[in-house]
Amino acid sequence: MADVLSSAWVQRLAKDAGFDLCGLARAEPIPARTLTEWLEAGMAADMDWMAERALDRLDVARVLPGARTVVAFACSYRVPDEAAEGSPIARYARGRDYHATMKDRIRAFRRGLSEAHPEVETYASVDTGPFMEKVWAARAGLGYVGRNACFITEPFGSYVVLAVLVMTAEVDVYASGPAVDRCGACNLCVNACPTGAISEAGAVDARLCLSYQTIENRAGTVPEALRPAMENIVFGCDICQDVCPLNVSVAEGGARFTPRAVAHLGVREIAALSPEDYGRLVPGTPLARAKYDGLRRNAAYALGAARDAGARAVLERLAADGEPRVAEAARWALSRL
Repeated sequence: MADVLSSAWVQRLAKDAGFDLCGLARAEPIPARTLTEWLEAGMAADMDWMAERALDRLDVARVLPGARTVVAFACSYRVPDEAAEGSPIARYARGRDYHATMKDRIRAFRRGLSEAHPEVETYASVDTGPFMEKVWAARAGLGYVGRNACFITEPFGSYVVLAVLVMTAEVDVYASGPAVDRCGACNLCVNACPTGAISEAGAVDARLCLSYQTIENRAGTVPEALRPAMENIVFGCDICQDVCPLNVSVAEGGARFTPRAVAHLGVREIAALSPEDYGRLVPGTPLARAKYDGLRRNAAYALGAARDAGARAVLERLAADGEPRVAEAARWALSRL
């Protein structure tokens, strides 16, 4: 086992690797109710992977035996408001895929750690491993989970992406816990959510969430009751963050989150994407998760929600598309014109 590491040294190493925030928490189990109550309420929709390896999510020592410390990282993805203003794509998804950016920085962090302490074992994940990133970021003192269930930091608001690294070494100073909850009695996000996905208690029901519907619900259709709320929403939804007062004056992220060309397209242009355009514009961005047909399906819903009469021609083409989900979405949109 490694000697006790300096927490200040670990945090400097994280900063040198490119992370905006770094915090340290003891690798102690998470109370089961933190996850099970949400799952049992059915709020995970069909994201069955959330229930898989549930025990691992609650105890990092099951993933890395001998785990002593959880290192939580955060990076801001906020860019100037005029960049891709009005895009139907959520802010975090307008630039390079954050998974790649965070993995690059984790590799740099690991190199520095290994050079100084080769005996320390680690296990890291960016959003895809069996970790509850927001819980660990809170325990590590980076911020707290807000009313809209987004992770909120003081310098960057909720415009952050998270990663976690578990290591077998202890550090000399650990965070004392989550930052002070600054949401107070504010209910702006709850009231602004167009589908009522956010509960008063701060839980998000994925079945009603437009981020889930436009990103994770790739195999089926979006429930008809939710479609009218999809105006100018093609991939992800920022409404609950846009209305948050804690996001008004926050620091900006780095150049890796600068919007790419696809983020400058309007809904009509996304609906009309050819396979060639998709292959040129989308790979390397988070939009690839929705895939070609998912983006066109979502764009058709958005055009119908907006009752965009100028999109009739592209919707008529999509209504004859060989992909049933796309064709159904376009027919619904046409019925709204």
